[in-house]
Amino acid sequence: MQVSFSEIFKMILETLGMTFISCGLAYILGLPMGILLNVTSKKGIMPCKWLNTILSLIINILRSIPCLIIVVLLMQTVRGVFGRATGEWYTIIIPLFVTSFGFVSRMVEQSLAEVDNGKIEAIESLGATKFQIITKVLLPETRASLISGLAVTLVSILGYTSFAYNIGAGGLIAGIWTFYSKNTGDYLSEPFFWIMIIVVILIVQGIQELGLLISKKIDKRRIL
Repeated sequence: MQVSFSEIFKMILETLGMTFISCGLAYILGLPMGILLNVTSKKGIMPCKWLNTILSLIINILRSIPCLIIVVLLMQTVRGVFGRATGEWYTIIIPLFVTSFGFVSRMVEQSLAEVDNGKIEAIESLGATKFQIITKVLLPETRASLISGLAVTLVSILGYTSFAYNIGAGGLIAGIWTFYSKNTGDYLSEPFFWIMIIVVILIVQGIQELGLLISKKIDKRRIL
């Protein structure tokens, strides 16, 4: 099996598409879910044991199901949305989203838990509403942590794109395995094999470094 630079470029776009779109969807649901988990917890600003228990149970169940099983379980859903369940890069997006949003929810919940209760009590004493506390204290105070969490989530989802191989959805990691399976005798001596691995490493490092840079820039707690 031979791979061209145009094919590698196509796999890069597929990988980025899978990763960023599914991550965006995960945050659309995971961010408000994480906020709810935090504010309805025992020490939250709106304690609600039954709601917190239900949300926690849903997230814990989803997080305990391996990604490949979620891919299988959602085959019919994906087919209903896209008209096909395999063979294209976008067919892995829904399973990646479902796999990731519970992880995002917990990460957001933990970030918000870091906020000093004194700050919350101070703005609450001024007559702030619950919504204002969330938007003026909780989220602004945890921006750096949330950005770091976003970078971690992107890297995790990029790793999950390896399951795209199982449904022929493409991407770099699936491409690496396909290359190996068709060149088992001499794959280590093939330049394109190493080029694909290096590209994956560069993408991961790029995401991590960008997340760290942005996090440091907006972290008011850092020492100048």
